[in-house]
Amino acid sequence: MRKMIQFIGINSLRLSAIAVLFFLGFILWDIFSKGGSVLSVSFLSDYPRKGMTEGGIFPAIAGTVLVTMVTTLFAIPFGIAAAIYLSEYATDNWVNRLIRAAIRNLAGVPSIIYGLFGVAVFVEGLGLGASVLASGLTLGLLTLPYIITTTEEALKNVPHSWREGALALGATKWESIRTNVLPGAVPGIVTGAILGLSRAAGETAPILFTGVAFYLRYLPSGIHDEFMALPYHLYIMSTQHHAIEVVRPLAYGTALVLLSFVFILNILAFLIRYRYQNKSRI
Repeated sequence: MRKMIQFIGINSLRLSAIAVLFFLGFILWDIFSKGGSVLSVSFLSDYPRKGMTEGGIFPAIAGTVLVTMVTTLFAIPFGIAAAIYLSEYATDNWVNRLIRAAIRNLAGVPSIIYGLFGVAVFVEGLGLGASVLASGLTLGLLTLPYIITTTEEALKNVPHSWREGALALGATKWESIRTNVLPGAVPGIVTGAILGLSRAAGETAPILFTGVAFYLRYLPSGIHDEFMALPYHLYIMSTQHHAIEVVRPLAYGTALVLLSFVFILNILAFLIRYRYQNKSRI
């Protein structure tokens, strides 16, 4: 009976994995087959023309990169600092347990709620207006819970003996964290941070209210200007455009570029993790 249960369980897992890979492959094949034909240097470097039925998506690419950079500068330092405090300095009491529970719950809040919060706090409350900065800060709040959680787990996976060894040699607590704990946790920290940013780069709802525009004839000159972004551009081209059938190939091409952008971030996370894991083995 035990062998039968094991056989059924293993094969159920295999079938589930095959089903997921099949549907994923079908979706990717559909996007590549319909969007690959429009990919060209001009599509990536030109501005949209004639009601966005011709031209390229360069402003959307530039806006996505810019707002992701703002998100990175805001979310990663604060997220890592908060995780270090919760993991290494905070005592195990009900207040800190409540803070951890709140952070984990925030990771599951729908992104549209973050968008409304960004409007209330950044756009109107702080007077930033609809801008790259307001959108980047909103996406940073969206990403913070994920970065804090993954960083804290990475810090907890570092053996406690590494801390004790540094303290026994006369290092301070911060020196122990900086020289022993953080280097050992870098693979998990970097992977979690980049995966969180790749999720933020593909979000539409948070930037919908805080700064993204349907069409601009110029690139943003600073972080206080409105911008175009690939997720919102794809949404408009797929659902709101006056000539959806005409621009459908362009929408598929935009989806392919956005997928490539997220894929590059994921590959970067994998390479950094692999590099630091090899160093730790040495």
